[in-house]
Parts: sequence; C-alpha cells; structure tokens
Amino acid sequence: MPIMMEDRILDAEKRELLTALNRGREALARALAGVDDIAARKPARGGWSILEIVDHLVESERHLLSRLQIAQPSGQPVADREREARIAARAADRTRPVEAPPESLPRGRYTTLQEAVAALDATRAETVLFVERFDGDLRCWATDHPLFPGPVTCYETVIMMAAHPGRHAEQIVEIREAMASEGQAS
Repeated sequence: MPIMMEDRILDAEKRELLTALNRGREALARALAGVDDIAARKPARGGWSILEIVDHLVESERHLLSRLQIAQPSGQPVADREREARIAARAADRTRPVEAPPESLPRGRYTTLQEAVAALDATRAETVLFVERFDGDLRCWATDHPLFPGPVTCYETVIMMAAHPGRHAEQIVEIREAMASEGQAS
C-alpha cells in the first residue's frame, strides 16, 4: 500500500527540525566557548554550575530520546502550528523558571566539561539520526513528557529538544557574567 503524503513528515519539515537541533547546539557551543576552570564552580547566587547544566542537558536529551524511541502511533497527524510555536517559545523562555523533573537532574557523572559536552554531542547525534531515519510523520506518533500533561507528539518533543540547549546557553551566559562581575572568572 503506498504511503499517503499526510503519513510522512515533509522533507522541508524534517530539515526545519534538523536545523533547529543544530541551532540549539550551536547556541550552547557559543556560550561554552572559553569556559575552563569555572565550569565546576557553583554560582554565588546558588543554582547549578555550568558543568551541572551540561550534565542536565545530557540527562534530559537521553530521557526524551528514549521517549521518542518507544512512541506509539496516534493515528491522524496532529499538526497544531500554534501549539508547536508555544512549545518552542516556552522551551526557550528563561524568564519563566522551570524545575527540572527527576529524570533530567544532573547525575555528577562527568569530572570535566569536555566529558559532559562529548556525552551531549553523542546523544544529540543519536537524536539527529532518529529524526533523519524516521520514516513517517512525527506528528502521527505520541509520547509523554514529564512537564506536559497528556500526550505530546514526537514532533513537539523534538521541538523541545532543539530549544532546550539554547535556554541553558542563556543561563550559562548569565552565570559567566555574574562570575566575572564578582571576580570569580578566570
């Protein structure tokens, strides 16, 4: 039976997701450029260190990727562009604090920032491969998310994954600026 167009994610949409995944990772790379011995230091105002933020990103991405890998078909595509735009905006918005769910808390597995970044890059590569190889419409598959009640489409999940590093890139910049003004940065 031939695959109907509405049963497959459009190539343009797949490219958009892949571009968004890359853009989020690039934002994080810019924020991390030049971070060295301050990576493990806790900010004076409290909160996670830069190393813990990257650890959190690894855990979050791994968890969400695992949800994508066991997603179930939901039938017809659920293409709600307004909801998708709200999800992308919410995922990137640093003005509204979000408490990380237990699945994505830093585990302290990495002793260096380079180790954590390598783990994040490996996990992001798996996410990119998942999107590239997915042979269907991600809007026709549903999973869950620890911060959203009810099902979310896999498309929405990838949108969140793409925006998440950008959110924390801003946090890292804030930490670096605070440390520099406090004379803690090297």
